[in-house]
Amino acid sequence: AAGTTTALVYNGGTEQRGPQNVNGGHTLLGREQVREIALKLGNAIAAPVLPFSPNRASADLPGTIGLTNEIFEAINEQIAEELIKTGFKNVVLMGDHGGGQAQLKAVAARLDAKYAGQGIRVVFCDEVYAKANGDFDAWLSAQGYPASAHAGIPDTSEMLYLGGDKGWVRTALVKDALGDPMPAPGEKPDRSKPRVNNGITGDGRRSSAELGKKLFEMKTEYAVRQIRQLLGAASSAR
Repeated sequence: AAGTTTALVYNGGTEQRGPQNVNGGHTLLGREQVREIALKLGNAIAAPVLPFSPNRASADLPGTIGLTNEIFEAINEQIAEELIKTGFKNVVLMGDHGGGQAQLKAVAARLDAKYAGQGIRVVFCDEVYAKANGDFDAWLSAQGYPASAHAGIPDTSEMLYLGGDKGWVRTALVKDALGDPMPAPGEKPDRSKPRVNNGITGDGRRSSAELGKKLFEMKTEYAVRQIRQLLGAASSAR
């Protein structure tokens, strides 16, 4: 009735994120990110953020609660179907965790084909994760920041920006946020060598709220642009 025709399904996650960050970071960030995307789009509403992603718990490094790929895919498919039954004309799938991106893409393709004849679209917004993070990493490298990945500069900086005053980050530990070395492009970590095994990949010690703001805004911009392109192209095609 209010003209909100698009539902945004954002997936978070619960996993260890280094000693300096709380475990629910993917979900906490996801709630803020999807709310901002919905506001920028103007005709969208954010569904509840799913707090689990494809992952595996570990006795050596506790803090993770994961789902299998199959369960994750099935949950997202049912959520999308429920939203369609509710009356939404567009459903957008997104995720804050690397695991699960392929499953979200598969669900979107399957349901889009199923409902396209009814004028309903289900699409996968991948640029909020892959492109935004990739471009941000390239920018960090060009500015002379050390390489990092999981629980490194991008993760910790966003946590500082959005929840540094809410207990999301143990700020006293950021200065020591150094983990296992970053593997070379295309290589997997060498598990035979001694490891720090603290949940951090690379060097996250130069994390800051300012960097987190830049990444958050990039993700918002990329998502809004791609969603409009995906749904706009669909309308034109019909």
